Amino acid sequence: MKSHSFKIRSIPYLFAFITVCAYGLLLGQTGFYWDDWPFAWIAEFLGPKEFIQAFTGVRPFLGPIFFVTTSLIPPIPIYWQIFALVIRFLSGISAWFALSQVWTHHKKQALIASLLFLVFPGYSQHWVAFTHINQEWIPFIFYLLSFGFTARALRNPDKFTSNTILALILTVAGVFPTEYFIGLEPIRFLFIWVIIAEETDTWQQIFFQAVKRWWPYLLVWLANAVWLAYFYTIGSYDSYNVEIASEPLNLLQLPATLLDALWKAGIYIWGQVIWLITNTIAAPSSLAAVGLIVTTFMLVLFYLTNLDIASSRSKIFALPALLTLLIGIVGILLGRMPSFAAGLPLTLQSSNDRFMISMMLGGSLFITGFIELLIKNSRIKTWCFALLIALGVGQQFFNANIFRRDWMKQQEIFWQLAWRIPALEPNTLLLTDELPLDYETDISMTAPLNWLYAPEYTRSNLPYAMMYSEIRLGGTSLPALEENIMIDVGIRTVWFHGSTSQAVIFFMPKDGCLQVLDAAQGDQYTYRSESSFLVNAIPLSKPENIIASNDIPHLEFLSEPDHTWCYYYLKAELAHQQKDWNTVVNLIDEALKLGYAPENSFEWLSYIEAQAMLGNFEAAEKMTDDLLAREKGIRNGLCQVWKRVQVQIPAGSDTESRVHNILFQFACEK
Repeated sequence: MKSHSFKIRSIPYLFAFITVCAYGLLLGQTGFYWDDWPFAWIAEFLGPKEFIQAFTGVRPFLGPIFFVTTSLIPPIPIYWQIFALVIRFLSGISAWFALSQVWTHHKKQALIASLLFLVFPGYSQHWVAFTHINQEWIPFIFYLLSFGFTARALRNPDKFTSNTILALILTVAGVFPTEYFIGLEPIRFLFIWVIIAEETDTWQQIFFQAVKRWWPYLLVWLANAVWLAYFYTIGSYDSYNVEIASEPLNLLQLPATLLDALWKAGIYIWGQVIWLITNTIAAPSSLAAVGLIVTTFMLVLFYLTNLDIASSRSKIFALPALLTLLIGIVGILLGRMPSFAAGLPLTLQSSNDRFMISMMLGGSLFITGFIELLIKNSRIKTWCFALLIALGVGQQFFNANIFRRDWMKQQEIFWQLAWRIPALEPNTLLLTDELPLDYETDISMTAPLNWLYAPEYTRSNLPYAMMYSEIRLGGTSLPALEENIMIDVGIRTVWFHGSTSQAVIFFMPKDGCLQVLDAAQGDQYTYRSESSFLVNAIPLSKPENIIASNDIPHLEFLSEPDHTWCYYYLKAELAHQQKDWNTVVNLIDEALKLGYAPENSFEWLSYIEAQAMLGNFEAAEKMTDDLLAREKGIRNGLCQVWKRVQVQIPAGSDTESRVHNILFQFACEK
């Protein structure tokens, strides 16, 4: 007996520790992403019952799951991130339950595979919590538990019927809500094979006994396949096109696709974090990830080395390890099939790595069996497993930091919108080329836009929408950047019906403050070096749809940040829109006195114009000289400023002559 041995009852605490290390360290700094926003908006304004109708035509069995969870948890990001942490802990425990029932005589290997499953580094979408908890993780937990109760039924003949019924119910709850796990059912057959093989000698007997135990689950699987075939091809499910059905030649891509999946899910992802860290080794987040990997490795190694988890039979794991490896290969390949059938790519470190969820169990079993077969020395094996778990923790921390930055940028955009646009005329479209965000689309951003500007919304047409011209232009939703084009944008059961004739064009640079663009200000010339998808939309912009107000709209769960440069600048831009030159100058002067300055030189333009309109020509001219000396690309913007000043001053005055000379001096008449 080891002097510091850990008992089997300590294993849930190990799962909790690993879960917090992998997913909880930045929990308070993450929020809503991607489809989280539409779902949260529905929960807030239409209520949990709305999800039943919202999913009627798209995964109808998901509606009840959303109804239950949104009835219990308010649509506030921190609550859903905490819930996601609990769900991931439960998923790890569920995997441990299932695998320990299959490999009852090799519980340590089952534990290691379950821990690898918990931190599986190929799946980075944990923080899209509202969406993925409901759409995938809750059904996945049901499915994992069904594997465990199937194994328990086989190992407890006296309770075979009750355990089998429970396993079948959990199987239905696992596969019908989402098509993600349609390919995993053969893994159950292989688990049954493993259990029967312990007592049966011949392959024929094992096969027939396994089929005999598996056939009820096979019926559920076939029923689900028939349902999906109907729903995809005859019914109303329209999220994806099934490319295998429509383009049979895609089957020629199958071998390469499956090898790619096996490489990524079985091998590459376990060392991926090393490559990612070395690319940004000096960044504080990378150094923190290295520190976390080292700390986790030492603690997990200490735990596994001192874990008192006995085997009731031979400790030799050679044949089970080979079966584990083979089951892992099958699990990876079958897990890739649903996304392949839909023609969807498997790209890592993107939203598409959500398809890894159906390969997680297979990938974890594969690497467990691979290490067991490759390395004979038990101590070195333990070191390898501890290192893989630590690398998985480090990868998930690295992912969390990406989502942290994205959430910070989202909040920056929301508050800058609120400062620059305190209120909007109903039925207004906000149009831009794209936003500097990793995980949000224009459709998903339509939800917080309505939350921000229509906090008293009751069921009706959506008053506002956001659209990205770069991804929509030329399609049915935005055929052209022209007046009087009807725009329809939906959040499940409710729609925005508007027009390009009532649009506000805005621009969010990667560095600098949000800009509302206006053709009347010559912005198509000032910003002509930007994306054509943005510049060509500027003539549609009607800033008069912005309503000036002293009230600042806000989302109740977002604290207003400190008032730095962008706050003063955007308030000054609002005053500039109203030609309140004194307020423009006062706001910028206040910001400068506080030590703030713009990152983007274009943010001086309104200040120069306000100074000129107040008669401070020397200051305006000097700033123009200084800017032009520093940045030649700002010439068009400066020319537009002085042309506007020329139009607004009295004709025939000395001032007009001075402005004319300035325009000539800066070669603005060319």
